Amino acid sequence: MKFDDLQAQIRDARTPLRITGHGSKDFYGEAPQGEPLSTLALNGITAYEPSELYVSVLAGTPLADLEGALAQQRQRLAFEPPRFNGRGTVGGMVSAGLSGPTRAALGSVRDHLLGAVLINGQGELLSFGGTVMKNVAGFDVSRVLAGAMGQLGLITEVTLKVLPLPAATATLRFDLDQGAALTALNRWGGEPLPIEASAWWDGALVLRLAGAVAAVESACAKLGGDVIPADLAAGFWTGLRDHADEFFIGAERAVAVGARLWRLSLPSTAPALKLRGEQLIEWGGAQRWVVTPMEPGALRDAVSAVGGHATLFRAKDKSPGVFAPLSPPLAMIHKRLRAAFDPHRVFNPGRLYPNL
Repeated sequence: MKFDDLQAQIRDARTPLRITGHGSKDFYGEAPQGEPLSTLALNGITAYEPSELYVSVLAGTPLADLEGALAQQRQRLAFEPPRFNGRGTVGGMVSAGLSGPTRAALGSVRDHLLGAVLINGQGELLSFGGTVMKNVAGFDVSRVLAGAMGQLGLITEVTLKVLPLPAATATLRFDLDQGAALTALNRWGGEPLPIEASAWWDGALVLRLAGAVAAVESACAKLGGDVIPADLAAGFWTGLRDHADEFFIGAERAVAVGARLWRLSLPSTAPALKLRGEQLIEWGGAQRWVVTPMEPGALRDAVSAVGGHATLFRAKDKSPGVFAPLSPPLAMIHKRLRAAFDPHRVFNPGRLYPNL
């Protein structure tokens, strides 16, 4: 596919450009600015080798289309990116860098990104990476794009590692308070159990086991708990992945009347946090969500005290800053990367930090 028109539009830009697909993640990060630059014409799978476990796909391709094609070969995106309202695109998935319930067990978007093609702020078409992990040498530029919120360039195509669907799955439920759930998760994390995902909320810990039939059956027998029927379990994990379950629906209502939804990144061994509001815990304790009216400074101090950081995920007022403040060395790296890829600050100004 030729990208001449997009390159020309970028070279001729006199005002900032806002890279957009369906806009499903406009709520995330700082407020979008600039003239829209749509990726939706970049649609389709350009290469797929099921036996080699990789797929190359254009950035405007709907996630639903890509995952449908993978499912026909009994394969998947192992990091389970959220598909907000079913409207997410591949480019938005990479730019936001968000992963779903399996992130702790199977890796993030960045871990599965093998290569990328992008147009930089000077309208140059650049290609990085390859189709297998061993092709990566030196500075792995393609992975820097994951979570960059489009500030380094317009992603036109990515190559992703894919994985087979597991032979067997099972979902177990345990009635535990937050402290007991975290203790159990850390204990099980040190054992050879096929735990693929976990979630704790409102006194219930839910585990998803996945892998070989014998491994899943053995783990079920060892762990106990209540087995959740497959259809109910599938709906639960899909809702959690897509932020469409009861917790996130309630959080959006609370945000509408002034609360804030925070995403906390912590060591999985961090203790239960005594924070005002409702909490949901994923990734074996390493990702925690809290919807709260707490002052941002107090919340960030509490999270920092246990070795973590907090991202303001949804809020009407984002003046406290969406992402955790950068240390001077990290801020310098961010600025130098931005200057190398987009020296004129054409793309998505301020989406990560207002002055970046």
